[in-house]
Amino acid sequence: MDVDTRVLRYFVAVAEQLSFTRAAESLFVSQPALSRQIRQLEADLKITLFERTSREVRLTAAGEALLPVARKLIDDWRDAQRVARGIAAAEKRVLRVGFEATGAGPLTTLARTAFAARHPDVTVEPKRFDWGGEVAALRDGLVDVAFLWLPADTTGFHTEIVAIEERLVGLAAGHRLAGRHSVGIMDLRDEPVVWTRKAPRYWVDWWAVNPRPDGSEPVWGPENDNVEEMLEHVAAGEAICIGPRSMAAYYARPDLVWRPITDVAPLRIAFARPAAGTNPLVADFAVVVRELADVPERRREPDQRA
Repeated sequence: MDVDTRVLRYFVAVAEQLSFTRAAESLFVSQPALSRQIRQLEADLKITLFERTSREVRLTAAGEALLPVARKLIDDWRDAQRVARGIAAAEKRVLRVGFEATGAGPLTTLARTAFAARHPDVTVEPKRFDWGGEVAALRDGLVDVAFLWLPADTTGFHTEIVAIEERLVGLAAGHRLAGRHSVGIMDLRDEPVVWTRKAPRYWVDWWAVNPRPDGSEPVWGPENDNVEEMLEHVAAGEAICIGPRSMAAYYARPDLVWRPITDVAPLRIAFARPAAGTNPLVADFAVVVRELADVPERRREPDQRA
């Protein structure tokens, strides 16, 4: 039988969450659709993968045996796609640069422009992704390099900090704190904060500063899928958001104000490329980025969640 890797990802998600509800949320599919896919996989394999009761979901012995194999199949297929896509881009003399929102601020465009001047025969393609999507794109070979907003899962990447930006709070122009020059994180304790399901939970928590210094959890406001949706919620006075300084400049609106948060860690932005890359243009682009980056505490990051 042939099995779609998508179905294997569904199986792995349920196996890791031991909950069809949480797995469906992480996969952005409905729970009934996920349950049907798992039942069909069990029917095709002619085995039971999960023991389901009204109180819990558990892997069977067969499911336990399949899990590491399924993970390896998914990883191998992802690696195969990344290698093939990287070679295809290199053959066409194309370098694909991934980023989200404002990327690494001015460095993103400066690096692309400087590289293009040195390599006029190369096409440099900017690829913009939503919250944290540039990490998966790099792992899937949809881009050759990327500017990552940390924290991120950098396993299998070479990374280097190339930019640091302070974090600001975005407020509706008429907000009670709009007249302040700056705020502390506890000034925002009662303010709903916009969040997303598209990014890993640790990423969402870092941006929302969860937990707060007193151990409390932020007030969670409306969800969003991208920067534009986030700022619409904020401009309407429904919530606040927290973003890097470049966002205040690149997404300036007359109905928004941005104020520095004085007591939270800044955003670190990493230049990342696969440890086993296949596009020879990547090394030359890395040189350009390194020359242009001006970060005193820039350092190489180990292959881990940074």
